[in-house]
Amino acid sequence: MRGVGEVLQTHVDRGTVAGAVALTSRRGEVDVAAVGLADVDGGVPMTRDTIVRVSSMTKNVTALATTMLVEGGALTLDDEIRRWLPELDAPVVVASPGGPLDDVVPADRAVTVLDLLTSRSGWGFASDFSSPAVAEIGRLLRPTGPLPAAIPAADDYLAVLAATPMAAQPGRAFLYDISLDVLGILLERVCGTGLADVLAEHVLEPLGMTDTGFFVPADRRDRFACLYDGDTADGFSLVDAPDDQWASPPPLASGAGGLVSTVDDWHRLLRLLLGRGEIDGVRLVSGRAVDQLMTNHLTPGQEALAELFLDGQGWGFGGGVDIADREPWNVIGRYGWVGGTGTSGYVTPSTGTISIVMTQMTLGGPTSPQHLYDAWTDAARP
Repeated sequence: MRGVGEVLQTHVDRGTVAGAVALTSRRGEVDVAAVGLADVDGGVPMTRDTIVRVSSMTKNVTALATTMLVEGGALTLDDEIRRWLPELDAPVVVASPGGPLDDVVPADRAVTVLDLLTSRSGWGFASDFSSPAVAEIGRLLRPTGPLPAAIPAADDYLAVLAATPMAAQPGRAFLYDISLDVLGILLERVCGTGLADVLAEHVLEPLGMTDTGFFVPADRRDRFACLYDGDTADGFSLVDAPDDQWASPPPLASGAGGLVSTVDDWHRLLRLLLGRGEIDGVRLVSGRAVDQLMTNHLTPGQEALAELFLDGQGWGFGGGVDIADREPWNVIGRYGWVGGTGTSGYVTPSTGTISIVMTQMTLGGPTSPQHLYDAWTDAARP
């Protein structure tokens, strides 16, 4: 039976990914495989300690830090976000889904912390990208996809949201991505410091995630993989080099998608979740809080409308949750998420399995690529 390294090597051989590093843990037995190249032109191989852009997997960390702050009493799930984000005090909503930006009604209630955690704030991406409210958010806040330099700084980001109608009433619909950026900005206001410091204090430093952050210092860039666009006729096209957009702190520390990390750092994060808040004999958060984070909070109707993004999953706090055995890789209760740079990390409490896959290939849309499906299928085998 093939292991994850052989599975991913087939994609390297086909030219669909430049390189990959993967970690699979089954009840504590860890298997790590690195295949292909981190730098195609330089011939630099992928290794266990290669640093990669994890993109939307960042949402897991932002959600966990929020959960810890809720448990510590700094805020509650029912708190209205306008307490800390007065710029968003009076949002308006398009009168009909897909309707014009000048036909709006007031939001029928305030947005809460829970709305942000569950991506039901009213801001974000819907399956219909042609919707004016959705298209406007993408144009102004995600003009270059996962690249951070063009994302506005926090105050400007909030100004865009304040001036742009919501695509849905608060709490009514799952809308992807933007809620977790807003949540990151909210955490900065709650804690009185930058999101990098918030995540470091509550998650990264306690877990020893020393290679995880919003930029890569100069002395670590020799381990930082290039980011490629594989959707070209002429092979791999360089999108971001190690000394480019992640070489310095970004304008916005994106709680939705800005972090870099390694397989071993992410393994520690998922081990904490597998241990229901405890790792190496140290408890960082309660089991009840972790259970809440990894529980689906969407209604069946919200799940159906979010199929493009969720691929049959539900949504917990900042991550997807398997709710049905629909595909070979689905295991009910599996929690984690994917990144638009070809990455994923999942923990399956019922089997004690952790699966992490790190490539650096931009995705052409919300649907996960085949190399992730194949790696997840391998992780789900007995």
